[in-house]
Amino acid sequence: MNWWREYKNSLKMKEVEEVIDLILYRPVAFLLVISVYNTKIKPDHLTLAAMLMGIIGGFFYSFGSRQSAVIGAVFYLLFNILDCSDGQLARIKKNGSSVGRLLDGIADYIAAIAVYAGIVIGFSNNPEQPSPFVILIALAGISIIVQESLVDFFRIRFLDLVLQRQDTFNEGMQEYRNEYDKMKGQNGKWFSKSILLIYLKYSQIQGYLTPKKKRIQPITSLPVEYFKKNRIIIRFWIFMGPSAKITILILCSLFCRFDIFFWIVIGGFNILAVLLWLIQYRIDKSY
Repeated sequence: MNWWREYKNSLKMKEVEEVIDLILYRPVAFLLVISVYNTKIKPDHLTLAAMLMGIIGGFFYSFGSRQSAVIGAVFYLLFNILDCSDGQLARIKKNGSSVGRLLDGIADYIAAIAVYAGIVIGFSNNPEQPSPFVILIALAGISIIVQESLVDFFRIRFLDLVLQRQDTFNEGMQEYRNEYDKMKGQNGKWFSKSILLIYLKYSQIQGYLTPKKKRIQPITSLPVEYFKKNRIIIRFWIFMGPSAKITILILCSLFCRFDIFFWIVIGGFNILAVLLWLIQYRIDKSY
């Protein structure tokens, strides 16, 4: 087997891969993929292992000491490697599933909540931390949500237009409904059924809260033209992705300086987001 070819096949379109992933996390994750390729380990197993690493990392962060923060950072590093490996294994073995994609997203949320909750608990147990630290955590949390939403929006739009995909959201929802309907008549698979049902109910509630408007792409452009105009700026959008933040948090954890991480998120990434939005607006107006 040509592992170099398989490695390239395990990646997403390079324009929507984070640079730090291509340099560090993807290569290391692929070594793990190679080691489990001929075993019965499935992508879902790696996803669950990643979630466990994130939870354990959050547990160590909750102690609030420098030593525990370093250990927490190691587990968060392992989380991100495993989080990269599940998708890579699924792509080269072609055994990914709709349930697996949902489980991957749920695991990311649980790991992130565990880590940030651990940091907050660690802060509350450490009287040496300044009181404005709580405000920093709140502002950073809001900033991360907004930044990740922007990154997801422009990444999905880029892929939809370049790959000429139609209404990705509704197509994905229909795929999940079909998968759930197919499983309903089968015995067992309660875990997969539960994951699909929870997501479908969540999306139904989300639909009630979202303004009823057609999901029509406002930009009409040939894929080649859109790719040329957006291939550089999409890389800057992707630069604000989760792996960059995880890496910065890990580095700040080594010195137990979470305030630096929060200021980078609140200051640096928010300024970058505003600048990118203004540039993106000018690009979009050119169509």
